[in-house]
Amino acid sequence: MLSKKDLLVAALTGCSVLSVVALAQSQKPLMGSSAFDWKTIEVKPTKVGARRDFFQSPTATLDELECHVTTVNPGEEPHAPHQHQHEELIIVKEGTIEVVVNGEKKTVGPGSVIFQASNQMHGIRNVGKTPATYHIITWKSPGMPKAK
Repeated sequence: MLSKKDLLVAALTGCSVLSVVALAQSQKPLMGSSAFDWKTIEVKPTKVGARRDFFQSPTATLDELECHVTTVNPGEEPHAPHQHQHEELIIVKEGTIEVVVNGEKKTVGPGSVIFQASNQMHGIRNVGKTPATYHIITWKSPGMPKAK
């Protein structure tokens, strides 16, 4: 006959196993080496242009690596200036954009690279006469505080 202690230990063990299994199933698999063909990425229209989502996944060294491409119509901005904990790298593919870096506005074009540091205000506006397209790469490092 099982004692109350035996039943309690069995119940706690079962709950622990189920918790670990649920956690493992809820985590995305690690992204390995990959190639993403521009022509196969779905173009999603936005209010100010378009967006292509390439990937958003954990890697062997990062909690999350994300890349998307934004196209902004002339005179538009994708969103108001803002800040966030993660850092981001922006690579201009085409067009002319104005970026806010350390409180200063800078105008850059194709091939330019912008780094936006953690918790610093930043924004982007298309100041050209044609659509501006740029890649945005963000990452979340292990131990980084989670957004609230």
